Parts: sequence; structure tokens; C-alpha cells
Amino acid sequence: MSLSTSTDHYLVAGNPVAHSQSPFIHAMFAQATGQVLRYGRLLCPIDGEGGFARQVRAFAASTGGEVGEFDLAPSGTVSGPARGCNITVPFKFEAFQLASRHTERALLAQAANVLSFEPEDRGGWLADNTDGAGLVRDIEHNAAVPLPGQRVLLIGAGGAAAGALGPLIAARPAAIVVCNRTVEKARTLIARHGDWAASHGVALSLAPLEQPGIGFDIVVNASASSLQASAPPVPASVLRAGSLALDMMYGAAAHPYLAWAESHGARACDGLGMLVEQAAEAFSLWRGVRPETAPVLTALRQRLAGAGAVRPAP
Repeated sequence: MSLSTSTDHYLVAGNPVAHSQSPFIHAMFAQATGQVLRYGRLLCPIDGEGGFARQVRAFAASTGGEVGEFDLAPSGTVSGPARGCNITVPFKFEAFQLASRHTERALLAQAANVLSFEPEDRGGWLADNTDGAGLVRDIEHNAAVPLPGQRVLLIGAGGAAAGALGPLIAARPAAIVVCNRTVEKARTLIARHGDWAASHGVALSLAPLEQPGIGFDIVVNASASSLQASAPPVPASVLRAGSLALDMMYGAAAHPYLAWAESHGARACDGLGMLVEQAAEAFSLWRGVRPETAPVLTALRQRLAGAGAVRPAP
């Protein structure tokens, strides 16, 4: 392994953020790929007065400081620049606004969960959204459910759903139905993806939460119901025996949704696989190498199961 003379810094920014497993995930990626970096957490205020933007800009302008819970730097290396950050709830829409450049999937979502701090002479900050790519890979690779031809229900229209919809469409299911408590928010999301869906031959439609349809092949919960420890906001008729029911949350927050899905004969999955897969996309953007995800997902499940934070893997 070749050692860098300086150590690049990254972190995950959000509120709450203390629970985030991103430092552990990126540390494993770095070790596996021979990268040298520091990765930490940044708790940002929900103040409506630009506190998030100020803190992220301050981090980007710094040399990282002591942000690293996981420090992959060898002894004697010099603290280097901040290179990027992951963004978690509730700042994905704000993060999109901070960048001067955006990937196609970030533009579709109008939300970002990854920022790369590129200098102005290279075009400035780049915003990406890796949530949807992570979700698709988790469904097709980890859960071994091919998306082409399937009927998909997407619950929610916030930042998580916005990031997921474009890549879900690109995987060419037969149909995607979006339902959300605030109908206008879902309608706006669908309108933004209308041409994208048509170009991929996917029937994209809006439905009320109370009657979204029945017997979907895949049901993805991207709503805030798990964060609020609430029951799933849709009737059980959306499921059929053998449906894949995936919650983007993980840990205790996902337990009610998983139990609900299993009690109605569905195959239930939490969001850990998606978390690892979207992180691999971000790592590839930053470091130019895509890490293997299976060993990291296994280690993460063991880590959280040992802490009693997740149910055993299915």
C-alpha cells in the first residue's frame, strides 16, 4: 500500500447523526482498498437560518481537524484537506443547493446525499445522489429480486424517495406507484420524472395512501413513519405472499415495518444493504475505486446485532 503524505477528511452531516454507521462503513472500505483517510460525524442545527450550510462550508474550508472516529492515517502523516461529505436527514434538499454542479441523478431528485468539494478551477462543488443506486443494487443483488417487469409501490415523496425514484425507473420495472401523505409533493416528484419514466417504458402514477393498489411485487417505505415509530401508512393489501417489503430505515426504527410485512406473508428487509451500497457509490466518486460491499454488510450486521440494534439477518 502506498502512503499519502497528507490525510483527506470526510464526514457525514445530519441531525440526528450520532447513530450513523457511515464512519464504520467508510473505514472498512478504506482498509480494503488501501486508501488513507479520516471520516467523522457533524451534527448540524435545524434552525431554518442556514446553519447547515455554514457548518458544511466551514468543514470544506478546513483541514478536517479531529473529525475522525475512524482514523486510517499512519503515524506521521500530515492532516490534509476536507474532500467531501455525506448528507443524511433532513438536509438532502439543502445540500443540493450548495453545489455548482450536479450529476444527472441528483438533478432528477433535486436532492443530494453526497458532496464532493472540487475547487473552482475544476467546476466547483459536485452534488450527487447515490440513494437510488444503492437501493436498486440492494434489491437486485443482495435481495436477488430483479426489477424489470415488477410492480413497485414507493411510499413517501421526501428526500429519500426523491433520490430513489430515478434509478428505480432506470431499472425498468413495469410500473411504479408513488403515494404520500402530502399529495402535492408526490405529484411534483412524479411530474419531474415523467419524461424519464416514459423514455424507459415505465408506467409512473400517483395514488392515495388509503388506496394505493393491491398485491405489489415490491413495496419500499421511504416515508417518515419509521422515524416516528408509526405503523406503515398503507393498508396491508399492498402486499401479497412473497412480496419484497423494504424499509429504508434500519435498526429499531425499522422493526414495526418489518414485523408488519412479515405478518402478512411478505419478505421483509431493512435498509442496511441500501446504506452500504449507496456508501460504496459515494466512496467510488471520491476515491476512484469501488469497494466490495458484501464483507462490509456482513460485518455491519454483526456489529449492530451484537449491540442489539438490528434483528438477525433473514
